[in-house]
Amino acid sequence: MPTIAVYPGSFDPITLGHLDIAARAANLFDEVHILVVHNPGKSPRFSSEERVELIRTSLAELKISGPAKISVDTLDGGLLVNYCKMVGATALVKGFRTSVDLDYELPMAQVNRDLAAVETVFIPADPIHGHVSSSLVKQVADLGGEVTKYVSQSTARALAASAANRKALD
Repeated sequence: MPTIAVYPGSFDPITLGHLDIAARAANLFDEVHILVVHNPGKSPRFSSEERVELIRTSLAELKISGPAKISVDTLDGGLLVNYCKMVGATALVKGFRTSVDLDYELPMAQVNRDLAAVETVFIPADPIHGHVSSSLVKQVADLGGEVTKYVSQSTARALAASAANRKALD
């Protein structure tokens, strides 16, 4: 029986740290579903469809595949564990940078386990990416900074275009 994991996140935008977690998860599971989820606490820069395309493009650009089959999908509403049941996933993958991330993620992991017997596998960020967040990358891009050490080339181009559009609207 194949091992299937879901790697959920807002990925707005996907960073090299996110992609590193995906690549490492692909070495642990037979299938990894990268899932763009809606976070009601955030106002996304990119639509769900744009984020899916940026993830697919970034995976191809960086040649990330691993032995696992990696797919990208969206969940714009409903419980994450219901998506897990639908695809047959028994695990959620969560990357963490600091103990603050763990403090935030642990209660959700416990509820997901309670609701659907889905285990959460925590993968620590590579120290080279530990200081990077999507919010920080967007801020640097909006201020005209170089972000290619934090995101793929295609994502950097999308951020530059988004920053230019935002500046034109101001």
